[in-house]
Parts: sequence; C-alpha cells; structure tokens
Amino acid sequence: MLLTNPVVLSVIVMIVLCLLHLNIILALIISALVAGLAAGMSVGATMSTLIGGMGGNSETALSYILLGALAVAISQTGLASILSVRLAKVVGTRKAFLLLLLAGLGCFSQNLIPIHIAFIPILIPPLLVLFNKLRQDRRAVACALTFSLKAPYIAIPAGFGLIFHGIIADQMTANGIAVSRADVWHFTWILGAGMLLGLFVAIFFSYRSDRTYEDRPVIGLDKVPDSDRMETRHWLTLVAVVAAFAIQLKTSSLPLGAVVALGLMVATGTLRWGRLEDIMSGGIAIMGMIAIIMLVAAGYGSVIRETKAVDTLVQSVVGLVGGSQVFGALLMVIVGLLVTMGIGTSFGTIPVLAAIYCPLALELGFSTGATICLIAAAAALGDAGSPASDSTLGPTSGLNADGQHDHIWDTCVPTFLHFNIPLILFALLGAIILY
Repeated sequence: MLLTNPVVLSVIVMIVLCLLHLNIILALIISALVAGLAAGMSVGATMSTLIGGMGGNSETALSYILLGALAVAISQTGLASILSVRLAKVVGTRKAFLLLLLAGLGCFSQNLIPIHIAFIPILIPPLLVLFNKLRQDRRAVACALTFSLKAPYIAIPAGFGLIFHGIIADQMTANGIAVSRADVWHFTWILGAGMLLGLFVAIFFSYRSDRTYEDRPVIGLDKVPDSDRMETRHWLTLVAVVAAFAIQLKTSSLPLGAVVALGLMVATGTLRWGRLEDIMSGGIAIMGMIAIIMLVAAGYGSVIRETKAVDTLVQSVVGLVGGSQVFGALLMVIVGLLVTMGIGTSFGTIPVLAAIYCPLALELGFSTGATICLIAAAAALGDAGSPASDSTLGPTSGLNADGQHDHIWDTCVPTFLHFNIPLILFALLGAIILY
C-alpha cells in the first residue's frame, strides 16, 4: 500500500515537521529514522547509513562555505553594493521589472555560465536594502530565484540543461525507448512554460502587495554606498570573480574557484590578510547552516536508497494504473515528487524512474514525446518546495542575510505552490498532446 511505503511515510513526516517549524536538520534525521524503521532497519543501522552517506554532498557543502566567504569578501570591497546602486537606478519603483530581471539573470547561472546558486549570496544581500525600500515581498523574489535555478535546465539544452537532457536520453534509451539528447527539449519546453506561468502568478497576483521589513544589518555588508563609481579595488575584485568563474568552468570545482578568487584578492591588496578570519566567519554565518543541511540531506537520501522502498513505490504505481493514461500520468508525476523530495536530486532520480516508467509508458500507449515529458517532470518536481533542495536553500541564503526570511514559509511553500502545481498540470497536458 502506498501510504505504508517507507519513502511516502518519511517524506510526509519531513514535510509536516518542517511546516511545524522544527529545525530542518532535526526534521531530516527524524524522517530518516522513520524511513529506516518502517523498512525494518535498526536504529543503529539507520544512523550509520545516514552518517556514512553525508559525504555524498561534501563538495557541495564546502562550496557553499567558501562561496559564502567570497560573497562576504566581495561585499566588503563594495563591488556588489555598487551593482545594487546601479540596479536601483535602472529599476526605479518597478518591482515586477526587478523580479523579472533577477529571474532572467539567474537563468544564466544554469545555461550560459553554469555556476548554479553561486551568484545568490553575492548579488542578493546587497539588494535587500532596495527590496526594503520598495517594500518588496521576498516570497516573490524567492519564486523568481527558484524559477531561474530550475526552469532553464528543464527546458533549455545548454549548461546544466544539456546534462539533464543527456541523462534522460541515455536512461530512456537504456530502457527500450531510443531517444536523442537533441530531441528532449522539444518535449520539455511545455514544462518550462508551466513554470513561467507560475512565476507570473507569483509576481503579478500572489505577492504583488507591499510587505514591510525592518532595516537590519546585513551579514558582510556595512552599508550601501551613495556612489556607483568603480575604483581600482573594484576592478581588481571583478578580475578575481571572473577568475573564480573561469576556474570553475575549467575544473568543475566551485571550491577551487572560490579559494583562487580569495587568494587573488589578498595578493592584489583588495582584501587584507588579517581580515580572512572574519571573512570565513561571515561565510559560515551566511552558508554554514545550508552546508550542514546539504550534508544531512545526502545521508537522508542514502537511507531512502538503503530501504529499497523506491522500487517498491514505483512498482506500486503499475498495479494502480489499470489502462488509464491520465491516471497513469498523474501517478507517475506524484511518485516522482515523493522520490525527488526523498533522494534530494532531480538528476539522480532519472535512472530510478526511467527503469520502470519506460515499460509502463509503452504499456499505456504513451508516445516518446509524452514519455520524455513525464519522466522530466517526475524527476524535477521535488526541486521546488523541498526543504533540502539547493533550489530553495540558495534563495533563502541570500534573502535571509538580515534574518527576516523564513526558509519554509517564505521559500519552500511559495515555490511548491507556484511551480510544482503547474508542473503537474502541464505534465498531464504534455502527456496528452505531445507526440
């Protein structure tokens, strides 16, 4: 039965605990214990699996700490603040324009310069002063940022999108449905359109009203300057930032890029050696909690996989579907939502789902295009709204730099409602109309 499946029970417990404002780390640990015990594992074995699996996100956690430190260093040189001043001049009082601009710029982090969430702790904290002045509801900003982290890899075959589409094509081909990577975007664009609709609803309807925030100190930011004049230290800081991006692209290592950027800033005199201790402390203050959450989330995913309950969950769908395409498509994407929120990665979910969904899609008479759409949606669903996803943790890291943005109610719930619901609806639509 679906409701007694360890994955389902665990994800439900995690969601409820997070909505009740339990610390996310504790919620993940308790949810892992629920999954392990429901699957017949002992408490000791569950905790050992949890701790042993935490290394799966060790590079990500280190990246977040070092990127946080780099963000603080850049903020203290004033470069990010100058950018915020210039943005304020361009934006004026046009809040919707600001949100669409952030969403558009964020898309570059997935496709043009694949740095993922690295831009958020650098760009967003200096903009909090502007958000406060405009009385901008930060829930709308969270939706804009999560859209920019998720929609591009679903719909656009470049950067992270090329990787995502390649995994879909390879796994479908391996499971009996021949697909070329170049074909995938022809059938996932409809999912991107659904997310775009959700973004418009968030910006122009749900969160268009003013929301007042206090002008509190922002971690790593002394004040926003009145002038936007670039000085030598700002240009040198920009060189360090470009170097970090170049090294990340060359070596695929965010930590190395951040370390080199900090080293260049010290070598050029834009950052004093004696300030490094404070810089690292500031980076931990901004990103430390997120880094630990990602470590525990990796361990939680290991427990979920160890229970072997994911295969059972997906197999249960086969028994419930009958011959209904619409019902089958709905169950497929809902199970994908549960699995992705449990495992914590849309990219890593694809092989799990494709092994069962490809034969099921053939049995139900789905076209190749409809199958691509369903697998992409099922794999990507949990990214928005999951408390342990970097697509939600990233926006919170920037928006909560002054302690006024709640991760669950201001990021996870809004992004879940505005992106996962459209994804489910547009996946069903795609399953019907795509050939």
